[in-house]
Amino acid sequence: MAIPLRVPIAYEPDHRTSSIGSYQGGQFFGSVTATLEDGAGAAASWFRHKRWYAVLHRFDADGAHTGSQIWCAGTSEDEDASIDRAQACLGVWLDALPGRVFGDIAIKLFHVEFEGHTFGLIDRSEDYDGEDHAEFVPDDLGFDPPWDGCYDT
Repeated sequence: MAIPLRVPIAYEPDHRTSSIGSYQGGQFFGSVTATLEDGAGAAASWFRHKRWYAVLHRFDADGAHTGSQIWCAGTSEDEDASIDRAQACLGVWLDALPGRVFGDIAIKLFHVEFEGHTFGLIDRSEDYDGEDHAEFVPDDLGFDPPWDGCYDT
C-alpha cells in the first residue's frame, strides 16, 4: 500500500491535532511547534537553539497546499513565554479564517522551507525501511497504514 494521494488526519481536541479543520477557502493545519539545530541537542546551550513557532498551513478542498504562515516566537531560553506568544499568534490566525470549523482533514504531501527548517507533510518511507510512512514535520506526527487519520509521535 502506498502513501495515499491525500493523507487523512483526525481532529483530536486537546491533543496535537486540535487546530485542524476546514474554512471557507479549504482546509487548515495549525500548530505550535519547535525546531532544534542539528547537533545542538547535545550542547550545554541547547535551549538557545530550540526555536518555537506558530504555524498555519492552508490547503484547498482537494488537500493541495496553498500557503503557510510561520512565525518564530522565541527560543527555549524563555520557553514558557515563547510558547505563550506562539499560541496567541496562532489563535489570531485561526480566528481570521472565515467559516472556520475544527474537524478531520485530508491533505497532500507538501513542504515549506523556513529559516533552514522543513515544515510540512513529507514522505519518510526511506527512514522506515521502505515501509510507507508520512511525517508531519517538525511536529513529529507520523502517519502509517491503514491511513485512518491516527498518528504516532
